[in-house]
Order: sequence, then structure tokens, then C-alpha cells
Amino acid sequence: MSIKNTLSFIWEIIKIVIIALVIVIPIRYFLFQPFLVRGQSMEPNFENGDYLIIDEISYRLHEPQRGEVIVFRYPYQPSQRFIKRIIGLPGETIEIKDGIVMIIKDNQTEILDESTYLPKDLKTQGNIKISIPDNKFFALGDNRNVSADSRSWGLLPRGNIIGRVYLRIWPFAAFAKVEKPIYEMP
Repeated sequence: MSIKNTLSFIWEIIKIVIIALVIVIPIRYFLFQPFLVRGQSMEPNFENGDYLIIDEISYRLHEPQRGEVIVFRYPYQPSQRFIKRIIGLPGETIEIKDGIVMIIKDNQTEILDESTYLPKDLKTQGNIKISIPDNKFFALGDNRNVSADSRSWGLLPRGNIIGRVYLRIWPFAAFAKVEKPIYEMP
């Protein structure tokens, strides 16, 4: 091979690498990013070691909704990323009493039916009543007995939310798009 052919070959490889980086970097940093579940706070729905894809663009277009599973920067140590489920929205009051989660809005109290994603016999620990101001959310882990969540560290600022869980890609047998549950709520 001549020097000219070698240089041409190297230039072609450099172009391919540059094009790949131009495509991959914006997708990775602005649209989707991977997340590895660590710990038991979201069991039985997400297990330690599950590999997820986080949709970062949705919340630029609409507000987070009840039931969505999100990844966010932990308010007291922003370098840590947590995964939880949004339970309470701005303008609502959340009350946890006798193992039941209630949502109070416009003087109406509704019991949150979480039977589609939590075991029926699971009781939510705690005794709390908290009103949620604008740009804050109340988040809980699905494994309520071991989860450090809004019951212990308070409300989640909107600005800390990185994105919603979009896909579970590992383990491959559990590959699925992560859907938000449908509630019959206000």
C-alpha cells in the first residue's frame, strides 16, 4: 500500500469517527442517557442492576405527571442520581396516614390507587401531610419499606429532574417501554 492510500484510509476513518461523534454526543447528552439501577428502592418494578434509558427531552415539552418513573439529582448531593415515582404534583397536598396515600386538591380527597404497580398488601410507612408548591414534586420509591424518598428528604425541585424512564433494556428478558400508570384521579 502506498503512503497516499494509507493517508486516504486514515482520513476516511477519522471522518467516520467525527460523524459518529457528531451524531452520538448530542443524543447522549441532550435527548437520552443510560441509567443503572442501584439498590432496592424501586423493587419489584425495577431491580438492582437494571439498565434503563432516560428520556431527557419530554420535560422540556410538558410537565412531569403522576405515576411517571423519573431519574433526578438528589437534592442534598446533586452528584448522586436517584430513581423514584412521581406521586404528588404542584398545587396538591399529599397525606400519608394508616398506610394509605391520599391526594387532596380543591378540597377533594382521593385515595391513590397504586394496585397496578405495587403489591396489594403493601402499606406506605409514615404519617405526613405536605402541601406542594409550584415547581416541586412529591416522589416515592416503589419499595416503600426501604426507600429514601420525599418522606425523608422533602419535596423534589423541578430543576433536579433529569428525565423520565423510557426503556428498560437490561435484563434483556425484561426489555420494555416503561409506561405511566393510569389513575382515576383528579
